[in-house]
Amino acid sequence: MFLRIVAVIFPVFAVVALGYWYGRVKKPDMRFANQLNMEIFVPALVFSALASKSFDLEAYWLLAVGGAVVVLGSGLLAWPIGRLLGIDAKIFVPPMMFNNCGNMGLPLAILAFGEQALPAAVMLFLVGNTLHYSLGTWMMSPNARILMLWKEPVIAASIAGLLVSVLNIQVWEPLYFAIDMIGDVSIPLLLFSLGVRLTQADFSDVKLGVIGGVLCPLTGLIFAALCVWLLPLSTEHAAMLIVFGALPPAVLSFVFAEKYGLEPQRVASLVMMGNLMSLLFVPMALFWVL
Repeated sequence: MFLRIVAVIFPVFAVVALGYWYGRVKKPDMRFANQLNMEIFVPALVFSALASKSFDLEAYWLLAVGGAVVVLGSGLLAWPIGRLLGIDAKIFVPPMMFNNCGNMGLPLAILAFGEQALPAAVMLFLVGNTLHYSLGTWMMSPNARILMLWKEPVIAASIAGLLVSVLNIQVWEPLYFAIDMIGDVSIPLLLFSLGVRLTQADFSDVKLGVIGGVLCPLTGLIFAALCVWLLPLSTEHAAMLIVFGALPPAVLSFVFAEKYGLEPQRVASLVMMGNLMSLLFVPMALFWVL
């Protein structure tokens, strides 16, 4: 079991470590690469997974409900804890709610459960990402233009992929293969860019970072376990939801905090410490489900 868990997490953290090393040595500007990833490669991955012949929306709706419960439930638990700590909810709650289902969640799902798990992993990513761009944006800035959410490439690709699946539209095979090939670029680049981002880690508020690094996966696991108990999920979907719940805070929370001027340094401590502490919580979740 130990060797199996190592075999799952080693490729993930090896690519992150490579990105960290390269970021320390070369100090690359990853903005263009990240923009390409979020506007081209990740949308292609999402579309190809949702539009694949094997994708059946009816088979994943319970998993989507479970993912939403994990996200929203984590926020409900984090809010009073943030108040007890005297931290503004805009700063503390979003990083506790929205986890790293892109950078870490997608590759972990494939390594732990195989390529056939990609559609389910994309469904969880879609739920987390949509809530982050809508509810998460509103929490940080009530004046944000949430109605323009559909203009986000990932969301647009999700809508297109779901329409293809629901309407049973046949995508020309060479075109589908090209989109699928482009999407394959996204996962290693997500991990590599996470490693580069860690070189900019701000540990000025270590105490807050440790609290967040424990609370985010802990609340996620509590609600994931609750959903596994209450919902008639398949064995594989239940396992994937547990791993989803154990993921660390999303790097996107730091990006939003920077965008809206909400003490980005403190949010960076939450995000970066949380991602480092995932070395403890992710193996625990894998030991639980494998």
